[in-house]
Amino acid sequence: MPEKKIVLRNCGVINPKDITTYLDRDGFKALEKALVKLTSEQVIEEVKASGLRGRGGAGFPCGLKWEFARKAPGDEKYVIGNADEGEVGTFKDRYILENDPFTLIEAMAIAGYAIGAKQGYIYLRAEYHYLLDPLEKAISQARKKGFLKHFDIEIRQGAGAYVCGEETALMDSIEGRRGEVRYRPPFPPTKGLWGKPTIINNVETLMNIPQIILNGAGWFSQMGTEKSKGTKVFSVSGDVGKPGVYELVLGSRLKELVEDLALAEKVRVVQVGGATGRIIPYAMIDTPLSFETILGAGAVTVFDESRDIIDIVYRTMEFLAEESCGKCTPCREGTEAMVEILERFRQGKGSEKEIAVLEELASTMSSASLCGLGQAAPIPVMDSLEHFRDDYDNRIQQS
Repeated sequence: MPEKKIVLRNCGVINPKDITTYLDRDGFKALEKALVKLTSEQVIEEVKASGLRGRGGAGFPCGLKWEFARKAPGDEKYVIGNADEGEVGTFKDRYILENDPFTLIEAMAIAGYAIGAKQGYIYLRAEYHYLLDPLEKAISQARKKGFLKHFDIEIRQGAGAYVCGEETALMDSIEGRRGEVRYRPPFPPTKGLWGKPTIINNVETLMNIPQIILNGAGWFSQMGTEKSKGTKVFSVSGDVGKPGVYELVLGSRLKELVEDLALAEKVRVVQVGGATGRIIPYAMIDTPLSFETILGAGAVTVFDESRDIIDIVYRTMEFLAEESCGKCTPCREGTEAMVEILERFRQGKGSEKEIAVLEELASTMSSASLCGLGQAAPIPVMDSLEHFRDDYDNRIQQS
């Protein structure tokens, strides 16, 4: 299946430093349509009808989140564009910001109108510091053209914490505190930034908004599967001939992305969704890419037949243990315990009993951790045990 570009439609086509090139491709016409022809409620209904779900990994319905914030009491509300993108193997949002910052600005302005917010923030990953100046200049150009009269945007920079990709930790960071996950409820659409109603969408999610408003919900919803509408942008890396950023209609096969587009050969396993993503053996390479099956934040890392599965999972868990904010015990202690056990298997010193411990830890972490990091951290471990149990058994035999 060939690529279908909605999110990436302007990348490589416009000059990201010149707003006039964006205006030549119907730039800010969606904002104009929303402000002139649609009520804020109609904008939200259009987004709801489109079936757009969050592209950051959780997949929550975008329009429903906006509706919650719109109906929340209070005159002071906020829109946050999450450009933290700290997930392992993900670089699609960086590519978008480098090549088309204006669509993000337009989308945030539409979101502000929809929920009744006058202020927005782009939360920029620390490693993307070099994008600060270009983004500020893009916002300045939009401001000078009069597109931000009802809604303004500022940039806040992260400090390199993986956990700040989680929306409540992100808000703590913007407020000047150490980024830690908050207890929920309350949820951000009712009580978010500085205690005010707030919507947080990642860059890719927002990039769909102007095209949905311009072309209508029906145009968007006819693409994809029953529960996964539109397209998805993927960052593909690892043992591939053509790493890069690709956009496919949801429901496309993993094989089309990995082998046909990224030119991978002799694939042993694909991790889909970043550090906490699913471990997919080659036998399942025809799995559809959708919210119903596998998806995550869009990171796709390919490992060929030369790679050691236990080493892959160990390094993933080592990263997650390092990045845990430490606020809750299941995640803080569970990730460390898994690292220790996996290290013993790497050295050929594992035991059958420790496999049972991994399974028990996974159950506790997934049900008792405060946020997605701890809840999803056991996924690659459990997937590797399911699909590559022989690799573990062989290490037990050596002990």
